[in-house]
Amino acid sequence: MIATDPTIQSLIQAVEAADSPAKLVGAVRALAQTRSTAAIPTLIRALGFNNPGAALAAVSGLVALGEEAVPDLLAQIDGYNYGARAYSLRALAAIADPRALDVLIKAAEADFAPSVRRAAIKGLGQLRWQQLEPTERESAQSQALKTLLLVAQDADWANRYAAIVGLQSWITSAGLVNRSSALDQLDQLAQTDPDGAVRARATLAKQHLA
Repeated sequence: MIATDPTIQSLIQAVEAADSPAKLVGAVRALAQTRSTAAIPTLIRALGFNNPGAALAAVSGLVALGEEAVPDLLAQIDGYNYGARAYSLRALAAIADPRALDVLIKAAEADFAPSVRRAAIKGLGQLRWQQLEPTERESAQSQALKTLLLVAQDADWANRYAAIVGLQSWITSAGLVNRSSALDQLDQLAQTDPDGAVRARATLAKQHLA
């Protein structure tokens, strides 16, 4: 049931007035549960409150709102607060709207914050390509794959690990477009990566895709 405007306003005010971490988490959670588009700006602000519980509640609320939250999330990506940026990317990745493609590519390739990069890398594999017109779909899928293949060779093992998760999801969702190059990259990681966790995850991905 969608809450009425006065109720939404009172819940927004409760978020702003919260004077303890626990109260903030409760207030954000209550606001998120309304699933009202009027809550979107406040939920996005909550991503940067330096309160992980509140941020996770806000992410859940934004994901529940789905495509309606995407324009505001894209417009308000925080360029300074990497924690807020990571939570925004997590929400966009979970919503999986292909409008986030460019933001995810930029963050996956070049963001200075490891948590932001990993969220974006995983998100690239999960996008709902069927929302795009056929003429746009192949190009978008190829752009995402190019970035995943690049990151799969990153110096940081955690980014390579995230790339495997992204590649596995990409192969599952993208159909036959360039599937062979993605599978070849998984083979290479499974056989030659210097990190045991990366090799194991690549092997697991291959097993799931067999």
